[in-house]
Amino acid sequence: MTAVKLARPGGLDNLNVVDCEPRPPGPGEIQVAVKASSLNFHDYAVVSGLLPVDEGRIPMSDGAGDVTAVGEGVSEFAVGDRVLSCFFPNWQDGAPSFDKLLGVPGDHADGFAATTITMPARGFTPMPANLDYEAAATLTCAGLTAWRALMVEAHLKPGDWVLVQGSGGVSVFALQFARMMGCNVIATSSSDEKLQKLSALGAQHLINYRQEPKWGDKALELTAGRGVDVVVEVGGPATLPQSVRAVAFGGCISMIGVLTGISGEVPTAELFQKNAVISGITVGSRRHQLDMIAAVEANDLRPVIDSVYPLEQLADAFRLQESQAHFGKICVAI
Repeated sequence: MTAVKLARPGGLDNLNVVDCEPRPPGPGEIQVAVKASSLNFHDYAVVSGLLPVDEGRIPMSDGAGDVTAVGEGVSEFAVGDRVLSCFFPNWQDGAPSFDKLLGVPGDHADGFAATTITMPARGFTPMPANLDYEAAATLTCAGLTAWRALMVEAHLKPGDWVLVQGSGGVSVFALQFARMMGCNVIATSSSDEKLQKLSALGAQHLINYRQEPKWGDKALELTAGRGVDVVVEVGGPATLPQSVRAVAFGGCISMIGVLTGISGEVPTAELFQKNAVISGITVGSRRHQLDMIAAVEANDLRPVIDSVYPLEQLADAFRLQESQAHFGKICVAI
């Protein structure tokens, strides 16, 4: 098999393509011929050295492929099945806990930057029947994060108002899911070109936050002073004050990203006066993923893919991610 392994110290120049032997599946495991993966900020944090991992780690948390062998005791999957990985293999259902959030592929264990992997069967679900491998591989982290933020934690309803920040994978999925539910969407970006692409996906209201630095006030104006029911917050400390301004009374700020830093001030008085909630979101459970897949199939939802790179050019794919020039997801064909 071929794999990409990370040498010490981390960094894109230390991603090495190597040949190694695949491992046959043991009890409760399946072997999968990996066909695609996709890039997330978490993966970038691993390969760039922001998150320390063991030397020789195979990165990438997302994976889609075909089952090539099953171990003893596996009944849910058979050879030839198309499968999709789970970001948290140990979080099967219920509320999150520390132990359920261990075992992340590409971080705590080897991931999907390889032609063949062997992992516990509980770390997979069936692939959506309506998607190819690249499209399916975008769902594991970004898609499920957006799904849980809107459907699980915020209990989104038709007619609600949703504000999405930027045009990364989570934000684009949140836009698609919100419009699928019949919700009103406000999209923000610093690029008029990207705003037009967000409009084409169904965003009814657009805000260029460089031209409108107090975009929270603009969101209030667009909602006739009501505010939005859900803010998909990916920026972190630099954007959170405007998110608090934009959110409605009793609304939810789904805290997903920290692109502008890991700490900062929160306008606590306005937050509690609005009886609003900041809900921390770290992807979701296997049960959440199965629910999301059912919705993707029923609505024939199609993930937005910016570009696809071969496995051997994984470092170049991350360089595109670094540039922030992409729209939607960057995929890897394996």
